[in-house]
Amino acid sequence: MTTQRRPQPAPVPLPGARPGRDPDRAIKRGPRRVSAEVVAATQRDRLFDGLVQEVATKGYDNARVSDICHAAGVTRPAFYALFTGKEDAFLATYRHGIAVVSQLMESAYRDAGPAWPDAARAALRTLLEVLASVPAFARMALVEVDAAGPDARRERDALLGSFRRFFADAGPGPVAAGVDRETLVSTVVGGIHATIRSRVAQGRAEELPLLLPVLIYAATAPFLGADDAARATRPVRPDDGPSTAAPCAPTAHP
Repeated sequence: MTTQRRPQPAPVPLPGARPGRDPDRAIKRGPRRVSAEVVAATQRDRLFDGLVQEVATKGYDNARVSDICHAAGVTRPAFYALFTGKEDAFLATYRHGIAVVSQLMESAYRDAGPAWPDAARAALRTLLEVLASVPAFARMALVEVDAAGPDARRERDALLGSFRRFFADAGPGPVAAGVDRETLVSTVVGGIHATIRSRVAQGRAEELPLLLPVLIYAATAPFLGADDAARATRPVRPDDGPSTAAPCAPTAHP
């Protein structure tokens, strides 16, 4: 008996992976009009892309609502029907994009197998490759988030806190006596974030996959010890699978 595979849902694009004025998402006029809900969802999608591109290019403070609307091919009234203003649109875009990235990391972590070093390495590799494939989103989410107000910074801090879940299976490891594990994990996560952010702020997001060896060493050494952490820094192998570009990103990075 042949088991039929269930159709997989289409991957959700990362904001900024497509131009806001993508002709494939143009609202068709004519007698067979789409529903208002579909129109609103399409406009929201395009505004996500337009906001990422404008904020990444001009900075949060200098990106105007009119710029975002123009980049998305959406009118100002349509913008304000979806968002209360630029900050609200930024937060919605940020939350949506982070959910896409987190889901990709979760899948990589789960699919890598039971060994924690392999799972942690797969999740970190995915993060670096996805951000590298959409540099505009990387800049918006890692650099410009600092300028987007206290709510955005709280979202960023909550995200960093959530990354502690990738260390839940690290085991007791050789952590020194008297070292608080939660504080250690937060320190490791913060260091990884700072290193990635610095590279993105320099306009070098495409180079992020090159950071995998040093970042996986920093992530695993406190829990595995130096020797086992060094083994986790091995080069990418064919059996690791292909690189993971964000859905709809124009190019994949090795």
